[in-house]
Amino acid sequence: MLDREGPVPLYKQIAETIGEQIRRGDLADGDPVPSEAELETGYGVARTTARRVARELRDLGLVRTVPGEGTFVGRGPIRRARRRIPAHERISLEITERIRRQELKPNRPIPSEKSLMQQYGVAKVTVRQAVASLRAQGWVFTVPQRGSYVSPEERWPTG
Repeated sequence: MLDREGPVPLYKQIAETIGEQIRRGDLADGDPVPSEAELETGYGVARTTARRVARELRDLGLVRTVPGEGTFVGRGPIRRARRRIPAHERISLEITERIRRQELKPNRPIPSEKSLMQQYGVAKVTVRQAVASLRAQGWVFTVPQRGSYVSPEERWPTG
């Protein structure tokens, strides 16, 4: 339980909790620690607080961060979760399928960045990569300050 009104910053409290999991062996050498998105959702904190947790754990020598991969316990070999395709591609494919099934209709908005971030547990940049891919393929178009919308059917890619 986090003490949100006490003198110890939230990121230090969360880092201590994860540090305890490492010391108890709940998280072993090479295991991934919760992602920023998971910390944000699980503890109800801001993304900047989640980033500070990883930095605190690195400063304590408990974890290391591999750019584009995540943060892992210790210094041993990394045990990555098997991913068939990158998250942004998976999101793009799922939205494409929803368009094809007519769940998302032409000239109507696709889900917002925020809702996609929450649904998939990913960062804003990942959602933006997915939408950029959909836009490049012709599935959606974006109206500045309004959002992204399903393209008219005649603009959809063939095949």
